[in-house]
Amino acid sequence: MKIACLDFEGVLVPEIWVNLAKKTGIEELKLTTRDIPDYDELMGHRLNTLNKAGIEFKELEEAAKQLVPLEGALDFLTWLREHFQVAIVSDTFYELCKPLVKQLNQPMMLCHRLSIKDERLEGYNLRQENGKHFVVKGFQSMNFTVIATGDSYNDIGMLKQADKSILFNPPKKVIEDYPEFEIAKNYSELTSFFEKEAK
Repeated sequence: MKIACLDFEGVLVPEIWVNLAKKTGIEELKLTTRDIPDYDELMGHRLNTLNKAGIEFKELEEAAKQLVPLEGALDFLTWLREHFQVAIVSDTFYELCKPLVKQLNQPMMLCHRLSIKDERLEGYNLRQENGKHFVVKGFQSMNFTVIATGDSYNDIGMLKQADKSILFNPPKKVIEDYPEFEIAKNYSELTSFFEKEAK
């Protein structure tokens, strides 16, 4: 039995926080796990930036609602679900990803929760520390062969643990730091990779 574990932002959909940065004009919110590998550091930076600017959760939610999946993402995911069990393993939040998940026909999402009080973002609750790595390990413990795809530093634990892995359109720095991984630059190349693994 084989299961595909995919990152969400950067692989199937645009970066939600980058869209918020564009919407608000706050450049600091453009930083992602491509820029800051430490997720706690990144989220601390985001929360501090939002609080200083007085931005409420509803503005973040609005930014997420305006997004659409990357061009070709739905077709790729539809094909993939015909050939593999599929789990989306992400460091996004259920409260933000709902509109995009709906547009992708409700794949299984494994991600985190935001802590919201009186419309203010107070913090976040990780589903599990180093969650992407342990998702793969968990599936492997159930005798699944795991094929993983991600694009950034926070995906490396998942990619290293998986039985077979590929980076999808990663930034140059990630390629330089992790030359051992195959690279797909588009959905056609990613589909070819999974076609080989489906046999």
